[in-house]
Amino acid sequence: MSQSNPIKLPNMSHYWMPFTANRQFKAMPRLFKAAKGNYFTSIDDRQILDGTAGLWCVPAGHGRSEIASAVGNQLLTLDFAPPFQASHPLAFEAAERVAAYMPAGLDRIFFTNSGSESVDTALKIVLAYHRVCGNPLRNKLIGRERGYHGVNFGGIAVGGIAGNRKAFGNSLAGVDHIRHPLDIAKNAFTKGVPADGGVALANEFEQRILTLHDPSTIAALIVEPMQGSAGVVVPPAGYLKRLREICTQYGILLIFDEVITGFGRLGTKFGADYFDVIPDIITCAKGLTNGVVPMGAVAVKREIYDAFMEKSPAGAIELPHGYTYSAIPIACAAAIATLDIFAAEKLEDRAASLSTYFEQAAHSLKGLPMVKDIRNIGLVAGIEFESIAGKPSAMAFATYLKCFEMGIHVRFTGEIIAISPPLTIEKHEIDRIFNTIADAIKSVNAAGEAGLIVNNHLKNEQAWAMHQSF
Repeated sequence: MSQSNPIKLPNMSHYWMPFTANRQFKAMPRLFKAAKGNYFTSIDDRQILDGTAGLWCVPAGHGRSEIASAVGNQLLTLDFAPPFQASHPLAFEAAERVAAYMPAGLDRIFFTNSGSESVDTALKIVLAYHRVCGNPLRNKLIGRERGYHGVNFGGIAVGGIAGNRKAFGNSLAGVDHIRHPLDIAKNAFTKGVPADGGVALANEFEQRILTLHDPSTIAALIVEPMQGSAGVVVPPAGYLKRLREICTQYGILLIFDEVITGFGRLGTKFGADYFDVIPDIITCAKGLTNGVVPMGAVAVKREIYDAFMEKSPAGAIELPHGYTYSAIPIACAAAIATLDIFAAEKLEDRAASLSTYFEQAAHSLKGLPMVKDIRNIGLVAGIEFESIAGKPSAMAFATYLKCFEMGIHVRFTGEIIAISPPLTIEKHEIDRIFNTIADAIKSVNAAGEAGLIVNNHLKNEQAWAMHQSF
């Protein structure tokens, strides 16, 4: 970029960025100004291949005119309708469409504005359900180590990522956790679902509740079918089915957090479909509107909804919970348009047809320096690096930066690079993603200690930041 046409950055002083090292970012800002198809346009007009579907949330690709038109038309027709004690027809149409997309039986839909809100809503529903059914002592919630269920207090409580919990002190009481299913010692470089250990691991849940809790006091178990934010943790065969059996045996509700695994990511509509396990509740968000408008949903089995309707006093508000923007008209319009795209383009089938090619490309990285494990399922993969003493996440973050330099956007989380492209990805773009990651790993490793120093990457971005006068 010539001095006559310098990069003009926004004033970055005021925006407190989420889940970001703000000082670090603002010293080397990575900014997008446009997106179309499978590509972002960076602030310096480079085309950056989106290897993460935004933040897991753009399965149908960027800039879909069908969704934009639906949202724009809705804004000019009905921009807002109060969700409490009133509504609008599109909310009921959107709920019907989402219910039809869900696994059989989960056809009562509560709308939220995010995955975090969906999880907290689901937790409230299970606690209120047991109370309305005359079992108020069923009030304990079980999550899982390394689980990610958003950042509201309920989601943090049942979540199992220490870094997301320690800054905020106490959250919900009456929460316990079971062991996560990642076993690199046994299953490193497994392609797809690990074959062994699933039933035995699930049985630990039963052993734990019998040893430490009266099972009749447990309200629900919440798990992700595939743990995404923890670095693509794929459960062993039989694990989720056995959890379902245990929950059924002891009257515990089973919640699948499908904010990441929903809407085609695994080559099926939901992870519940992939693993052939039907939970009592599914939480979702992200791909529901293709990332265009914030929206989440909680799908519950009909008998749960019916219990509230039948056992609550006449005229009472059955569930005293909701949000100002629940089922806001533009979000409903975006969700319906997104589901139309999925139906027309069969994106779940497309993801399934690409999954083997994607798997082979991901595992081509085996043997590269510092690569400790590769995990994959559907159109998602995680590359885990060896830890470096005293430098947590250094290899992953340096690789992320180098990939950005080379025109690919990936996600780093801890010691892991995660890949989850739009379901509209092409084979040659899959090749480019993993070839670029390979080149980035080699480049960072070849530079030794210097390769791990953040300031040795993205020199242009650093120069832009230095020359701004805020």
